[in-house]
Amino acid sequence: MERILTLRKKVDEIDEKILYFLKERVEACKSMGAIKREHGIPIRDYQREEEVYTNVMRKASELGLNPQEVKAVYQKIIVMCAHAQESDTKT
Repeated sequence: MERILTLRKKVDEIDEKILYFLKERVEACKSMGAIKREHGIPIRDYQREEEVYTNVMRKASELGLNPQEVKAVYQKIIVMCAHAQESDTKT
């Protein structure tokens, strides 16, 4: 049971790091959204999104992760970041 508790603690620490990086990604996307609005560029760039999916799926495969599952996670991340770009009114 002690090993499970140790591993759960490790998972909690990893989750905290993931959240930190998600916040960092959202902040970068908010800045990008401000630039896009300033120049009249659409928030969503579906070609770029496909590039992201291709890259993360390739990397996932190299790391022994299921590429389709990783893509599904990134689809949610990209939607979250697009919403942050759309809703951020700071310029």
